Amino acid sequence: MKLQPALASVLFSFVAISACAPPPPPARVAAVPTPIQYVAPQMGLNNSGLDTSLIATLDKLVKTALEEAVAPGVAIAVGRNGHIAYMKGYGTIDWNRPGSPAVDTNTLYDLASLTKVIATTTVAMILEEGGQLDLGRTIGSYLPEFNTPEKGHITVRQLLTHSSGLEAGASIYRTARGREQYIQQISARPLEYTPGTNMIYSDWNMIVLQLVMERITGKPLDVLTTEKIFRPLGMTDTQFQPSIALRSRIAPTQVDDGRGGLLWGTVHDQNAWAIGGVAGHAGLFSTARDLALFSMMILNGGEGANGIRLAKPASIARWTSRQGKESTRTLGWDSPDGGSSAGQFFSPWSFGHTGFTGTSIWIDPEKDLFVVVLTNRVNPTQSNTRHVQLRRDVADAVQQAVLGARIVNWEAR
Repeated sequence: MKLQPALASVLFSFVAISACAPPPPPARVAAVPTPIQYVAPQMGLNNSGLDTSLIATLDKLVKTALEEAVAPGVAIAVGRNGHIAYMKGYGTIDWNRPGSPAVDTNTLYDLASLTKVIATTTVAMILEEGGQLDLGRTIGSYLPEFNTPEKGHITVRQLLTHSSGLEAGASIYRTARGREQYIQQISARPLEYTPGTNMIYSDWNMIVLQLVMERITGKPLDVLTTEKIFRPLGMTDTQFQPSIALRSRIAPTQVDDGRGGLLWGTVHDQNAWAIGGVAGHAGLFSTARDLALFSMMILNGGEGANGIRLAKPASIARWTSRQGKESTRTLGWDSPDGGSSAGQFFSPWSFGHTGFTGTSIWIDPEKDLFVVVLTNRVNPTQSNTRHVQLRRDVADAVQQAVLGARIVNWEAR
């Protein structure tokens, strides 16, 4: 078992008390954590303990998917044992544009709902650890304008576990603009169910959480994330509302005639766009390289490669553990359920998330492993679903390389 020492003594203690998680294997004796090491991708495979046939397998998987029009391009990052084991870009950023730049590990992708975990959840964890955010407090105690009778008892924790009763979503973008109008609209809309009795994944949860954190700190989410996450970790390309000067590195998404045609550097999600481009549920752009840095910080118990600590190992462990018997949700994150984009082999202690534009991140603390897959599969239309199989295939190939298992014959599938 390869569990990062920084998390070994705390992760299993939280998981063990979770009624929905299986009993954990014995944790090895905790040692002094070794600093994260960054190595060139072509040198990282042996250091990471991954089977060297993985490179050829991933190349074949992605190239086949590109031939089957999964997206114009794909970027992948894989890390294990404190190393970036593999990073590579495939294809181009756009289908039909002559001379479209090739995808590499610094290509900026619209992360869609990965914003929920990379940005919003992580800031919330940091604020909670610092005593500024109380998961047990009601939303109305932070946002008095949200204190309607039926919503008065919704807590911050229920937002994070998607058990608040808020509906999955609605086309508020057709009439509302900006934060104030959005909180008014969400507050006025009826609940789907009694808070705490069910789980319905909802973008509104993360929008409301964004507004809570902005009210607490007096700073907008883009400033909070830059100050508390991206700048400390050296995630220099991760940002909301990227400059037009970066267009040659940005993967365009959908053709939306109502918003001027091809969305290129503009957030794909319509509600995030109507809020102003900075939203708790969507709007973040990032690269394979930056998400590798983020993932390694999580696996290193909250400490980045440069020694800067964002959170304590105990906070990481608690926030990434399942929160109830009937749900796969942790605090902000999701966990594998057998049919998810994590594939077949990610451990029960794993956590991750997907994004509508074709992005995903999965982190397995038992194997000290992460897998990032970025695509712009919504280019030029969101009807394309080939990315679903690609994400599972990549996850399975990486896990089989960890397990030392025979790599399956993908051509025979």
